[in-house]
Amino acid sequence: MYYRVRGRLLPGVAAELYRILADGSVARQRPDGPEIVASMRRAVCVGEEVHWTETCYCPTPLQHERATVYDRFFTGMVAEAAPEGARPPEGVSFWERLREADPEA
Repeated sequence: MYYRVRGRLLPGVAAELYRILADGSVARQRPDGPEIVASMRRAVCVGEEVHWTETCYCPTPLQHERATVYDRFFTGMVAEAAPEGARPPEGVSFWERLREADPEA
């Protein structure tokens, strides 16, 4: 299924999240690593929240993604079913914000 997702990035974790997304650690995770990376690349910042779209086949939306990555970095996550191809609202690139937070990038 396809979901619109939103959540708030926890304080002080942006650089760490960027590193594991950029260095291939998350991308190697099966079965959902490549989708997590793609989702974070298309995510946008809307006020204090991060919004993105994601494909997930877990019985509980984003169950595996949350257990392995998202719950370490986000709070207040909400996933709502969306039509295939739905896009997040306009906003500032989350990927760029993550990269700017990493002094090693």
